[in-house]
Amino acid sequence: MIDSLVSFLLGVSGGNAALAIVLFTVSVRLLLLPLGIRQARATRVKQLLAPKVRQLQKRWSRNPERLAKEMSALYAKEGSSPFAGILPGFAQLPFMWVMYRVATHPTAFLGHELLGAPLNQHVAAIAAHYGLVSVPFLVFAVVVMLIAAVAWWSARKLAQTLPEDQPQWMRRVTPLMPFATVLAALFLPLAAGFYLLISTAWAAGERAVLAARPV
Repeated sequence: MIDSLVSFLLGVSGGNAALAIVLFTVSVRLLLLPLGIRQARATRVKQLLAPKVRQLQKRWSRNPERLAKEMSALYAKEGSSPFAGILPGFAQLPFMWVMYRVATHPTAFLGHELLGAPLNQHVAAIAAHYGLVSVPFLVFAVVVMLIAAVAWWSARKLAQTLPEDQPQWMRRVTPLMPFATVLAALFLPLAAGFYLLISTAWAAGERAVLAARPV
């Protein structure tokens, strides 16, 4: 299935693998946009209701059943639920898996390049074949730096949305999660790093736009 999909993408993009990655990533992101909108709304509702949730937790701390009932009623008034933001996230996983499989396909991008850098090679292989002072290595380095910039921006925005009552260790660890993409890009082929750059940049922009929308 992955081979057929890769062949189709290369055919649509005129054999340009970098363009194929862009078109595929953007297409999937547009397909997932309704789920992203639902998830963003659920997050906004959760933030707005946080003070009332804390009051309920304090009032019914000794009665878990009553607490669950009151919280369900509170969220129902907003047309949401405490778990509304989880399901859209899980629904996106199969699509993300396909995107990852395409970007890390062992032979799909053999012979294809991004501005002179081979898409099917890791940074270590590029450094070994072309040297640290070369165009291919520079391209890989720029892609990784751009991913790091997106991760830094995402981490800042994520830190601003964390609930005040969240444990301190989670408030420290959660903003670091976006930087996992930087580590991944250092060990994956350039095609996967390019995909991560497009995907994370799109996700960051999407969250920023949706966060500004009214609930």
